[in-house]
Order: sequence, then C-alpha cells, then structure tokens
Amino acid sequence: MHSDKNGIGMPKSLFWGYIAIAIFMSGDGFEMAFLSKHITDLGFSPSQSALVFTLYGAAAALAAWSSGVVAEIITPQRAMRIGFILWVVMHVLFLTLGLGMRNYPLMLLFYGIRGLAYPLFIYSFVMLVVQTVPKHQLSSAMGWFWAMYSVGIGCVGSYLPSFTIPFMGETGTLWFAIAWVVAGGLMAMILLRNVGGESDKAHLSTKEKMTELSRAVTILFTNRNIFLACLIRIINTLSLFGFAVVMPMLFVGRLGFSMSEWLQIWAVFFFVTIFTNVMWGILGEYIGWIRQVRWFGCLGCAISSLAFYYLPVTFGHNYWVAMIPAVMLGITVAAFVPMTAVFPVLEPKHKGAAISIYNLSAGLSNFLAPAIASLVLPFFDVKGVVWTYTALYLFAGVLTLIIKVEQPARVSNKDRKKGYQSVVTLDKQP
Repeated sequence: MHSDKNGIGMPKSLFWGYIAIAIFMSGDGFEMAFLSKHITDLGFSPSQSALVFTLYGAAAALAAWSSGVVAEIITPQRAMRIGFILWVVMHVLFLTLGLGMRNYPLMLLFYGIRGLAYPLFIYSFVMLVVQTVPKHQLSSAMGWFWAMYSVGIGCVGSYLPSFTIPFMGETGTLWFAIAWVVAGGLMAMILLRNVGGESDKAHLSTKEKMTELSRAVTILFTNRNIFLACLIRIINTLSLFGFAVVMPMLFVGRLGFSMSEWLQIWAVFFFVTIFTNVMWGILGEYIGWIRQVRWFGCLGCAISSLAFYYLPVTFGHNYWVAMIPAVMLGITVAAFVPMTAVFPVLEPKHKGAAISIYNLSAGLSNFLAPAIASLVLPFFDVKGVVWTYTALYLFAGVLTLIIKVEQPARVSNKDRKKGYQSVVTLDKQP
C-alpha cells in the first residue's frame, strides 16, 4: 500500500470525497442549532422536542454501527449512495407531512428514519479512508475527515442559517438544505467511483457476511481495549451534540442573545475545529494517540464544558465573552481525533468490524447527548447537564490509563538511525 498524501496529510486520491463530505454535512447541519427551538415554537414541549432528537440519534447510532461492515461488504461507494438517497427522501417527507402538518408521530417517524442516512454516507467514507491509507498515517487522514465534517455541519451548517433564517425563514432554510445534500451526494457518486479496490469481504457468502456483521457486536466482548475505546469515543462528542440542544434555551431563552448571535457562536466553535482537527491529527502521531486524548481531549473538554456554562452566566449577554468557551471547546474536542486510528489498530484482522464499533460510538454519542439532557434537564436544569458531561469527560480520562494501544512508529530517519523505536512507549505509560 503506497502513500498518496500531499505535504499536509490529505490523501490525494480521496480529495473529492473530503469535499463531498463537507458539502453533504453542510446541508445536514442546517437544522442542528435551531430545529429544537423551531419544534417548540410550533407548540410542542421541550421534552417532545428532545425526544425527536433522541429517536434520531438512536437511528443514527444503528446506522453508524452497521456502516463499517456494510461498507466493507457492499463497497463504501454503494453504501454512501444508499445513505444519500435515503436522506433526501426522508427529509422531504419530514418537512411536508411532519413539520408541515404539525403531525408529531410523523415527525418522529420520518426524522427518525432520516437519522439512518447521514452516518451511512459519512462513515462509509471513513471505511474507504481505512482501506486506502497506511495505518501509521490514519490519524492525520482522519484529522482531515473531521475537519471537513466541521466545515459542513458546523461552519456552513450553522453560519449560513443565521443569514437565511431572516431572509427565507426556518422552513425555507430547511428546504434549502436539500440542495447542499444533493450536491455532496452526486459529487461522491461520480468522483469516487474508481477509488480503492474491492474488499476481500465483498466475495463472502451470505452466511459469512452475516457472521462478519455480527462481529461488529461480539468484538466489544472479545477485545477489552475496543470496549474501552468505545466508551472514550462516546464521551468525546457529548458536548457537541448536547450543547446544540440545551444551550439555545440558555443563550436565547434566558440571557437575551438573538438566535442569529447564538448560531454564530456555535459556528465559531465548529470553525475552530476545522484547524484543530487537522492539527491534532498530525500532532497525535508525535505526542502519542492516547496521551493526547487524555490530557488535551478529556481534561480539556471537562474544563471547556464548564466554561461554556459559567462564562455566559457570569457575564450575561456579552457576545465576545461567549465566544471564549466556543473557541476552547473547538480546540479540546478535536484532540480526540486519533481515536479513529486506534480502533483498526486494535483489531487489524477485522477493520470493518472495528470501524463499525468506532462508528457505533460516534452514533451513540449523538443519541446519548440529548438523551442525557432530556433526563437531567427536568431535575437539575442546564447546569446539571453541563456538570454531567464534565464528570463523564473526567471518567474518560481515567479510562485512557487502562487502555493499551500499540501506536505504529512515526519517527524521522535521523532518530531511526539512533535506534529510536517509536512513540508506542508514550501510549503505554500513564
């Protein structure tokens, strides 16, 4: 397997795939920071609104879990195509029959099914990255993936609605999202056709394929390090998915920020992650994957989460002060990037199953973040949600002391001549 990377760690053969992810996730992200409030504005309770996102998250977790193995069996390109078409169809039904008719059961149904679509699209691309890129360069390649994800769901997805909502309203903005998803989906279908080869799993019998699919469950119980890595990855993005649901209630509902101001603050968080995803992806190959996750990811996110609540509460409606924790969280949440590289290294013979568990973790994070919020909110308000996430980040930090990962060497020629082996030792020490 050869490296086709340019000087900044992006695989050249996958360039258009990265761009497609950014455009697709822009459309997917339009609703992220305002849909919960839009649903309550239609007359539904905050708990009903949270349930819509919880069900969506559960579907996303299911699709994310299966996408690694499915992509390995039917090829990532086919899996991405299924996800793309499913997104468009279900989004139209959600807007017309769900929101349009204010029909709560149909909102749950169509938005829930749409939750299956985006993970199938983006995490199948992750499988394509794993199949194409040498493992010692996976961290930086995945840094670029998460950077493009942030460009889409965070920057364009959050920032553009702050301009389109005053112009075409929230419903018009939701319709506008389709144009972005179609552009990204078509780009992936056309420009990634000849990238990567067929997996050896593609020619398995139906029974063997089902066995491989089941391995995406059993591997959790047969490989302790995979299980620990799964927990750490779930906790990674709790603030990302949770704050999008609870913080508009605090910022817009109580502190006097306008919806556009809140969307711009949230967009700054994602804007920062574009650069920090790439930065941490490359740095992780030198610092040590797990050491970086422990100190900059887990501890960093615990501090940033508290700042996200206490700084605005202390200083009130101050736009620039509210930007500070957004930048802090953007720096720290991206420090978890090497976790993508950890999973296939922990289970090299079954990369599809390992990536499925990684994807399951990411999907469960999408599900558990609003679920935790909906459980904690009635009793302890937004402050309780923030402290719950903080405690979980600290717990993840403890888990990094237990997990054992043999990181592939990333050393200079000069160091290699001196007999310096690798940064493995960094990850075996607390």
